[in-house]
Parts: sequence; C-alpha cells; structure tokens
Amino acid sequence: MGCIESLRHEIILRGATFRECREYVDAHFPERHVVPPGYGIFDVHIIGIPPIRVGVEGKWVIFPYTKPCHGTFLLRVESPEEVARLRALDEKKR
Repeated sequence: MGCIESLRHEIILRGATFRECREYVDAHFPERHVVPPGYGIFDVHIIGIPPIRVGVEGKWVIFPYTKPCHGTFLLRVESPEEVARLRALDEKKR
C-alpha cells in the first residue's frame, strides 16, 4: 500500500463524512467521476459509502481518503496521469 503523505497534497476537508466529501465535490467541481469502493488511486484504495465522487480540476484530482485512526479527508493531488485514467474509465462505461 502506498502512502498519501509521500505525495504533495492539499487537504480540502479534514474530519469529514463521506457525504460531506461527496457534497463538496458536487458543489465545487463540474467534472466528477463516480468510482466504486476499493478503487485504487496513487497505490491506495478509496473506501467509503457509495456513490464515491472524485473531482477533477485541470490536472488535479480531488478525492476522499480515510486514514485509519485519523478519519476521512478530502484531498487534492496533482496528477495528469490519474485524470487521464479517470476519463478513460468513464469512456469505457459509455
């Protein structure tokens, strides 16, 4: 398992619920993707109550991350590769 702390990231929400993360993404990011629980991103797996929203803003990915014993955070990480992968997955669904 990877370590989010090794990535350059910005914390948007701290100690949030899954619902708060989803609502924030819906309200602030016009490009959104729904991923299933367990979706792998940055060598970690997103856990949560579906639907899990991942936002995209340019080359930034905005996603909920639960750190054991610390709670759920909404993070922003720069990754053009992950943005392209999310878009490609949505194309496959169509």
